[in-house]
Amino acid sequence: MPLASHSTATIAQVLSGIDFPANKQKLVDYARKNNADPEVLETIRHMPEAEYTSMADVFKGVGQSH
Repeated sequence: MPLASHSTATIAQVLSGIDFPANKQKLVDYARKNNADPEVLETIRHMPEAEYTSMADVFKGVGQSH
């Protein structure tokens, strides 16, 4: 199963309430605080290093994770 197979709804749920802009490390830390499962954390860790300014940017990054 590819890492990017997690639904955007799951990722949106664990990142709900995050303040943008956020870099990848902030996304990982926030998801961890919200008890994201290990697979979701791995998906976020594999996203490109970037400054994400919205949830739409995050979803694009998830699509680029490998």
